[in-house]
Amino acid sequence: MATNGTRPLSEREQRAWDGYRRMQGLLASQLNRQLLAETGLSDADFAILSALLAAPEHRLRGLALRCEVQWEKSRLSHHLGRMQTRGLVVREDCVEDSRGAVFRLTDAGRAAVEGAADDRLAAVRSYLLDLLTPEQLDALAEISDAVLGRLAQDDPHRRAVAELARGT
Repeated sequence: MATNGTRPLSEREQRAWDGYRRMQGLLASQLNRQLLAETGLSDADFAILSALLAAPEHRLRGLALRCEVQWEKSRLSHHLGRMQTRGLVVREDCVEDSRGAVFRLTDAGRAAVEGAADDRLAAVRSYLLDLLTPEQLDALAEISDAVLGRLAQDDPHRRAVAELARGT
């Protein structure tokens, strides 16, 4: 079905799009359920904790953390509040900018994300990576690069913020 003169999807394109949508939704749901059951962390918790673990001194400004997890400001703020209550992260004042905040991984947060890393890796391997041939893995990486590149082209603000967050 096409509107406004847009070329309709071919049978091949429709199959690819439908398969991608179903796979993406079911895979994300399965990985989240499994992580939560095995570690008590949600996928959202894991994304934030992983970003902080990878950051210098396990600290990131709020804006940089937003770029890392690709969330809206209010969603991140609410989730970080819940994580603070659980003792996984702490909020600190930003020395460079009094308007900003820095979020730091606590010892409990570090133990949680490090403890969950093997479970997450095993699930990603089981439900995706180990199912693909080396050629399919290369194709998946190329597809991801192409789509991410196009998305960055259409959103110069997001690209600039992401570059700022990475320090480039």
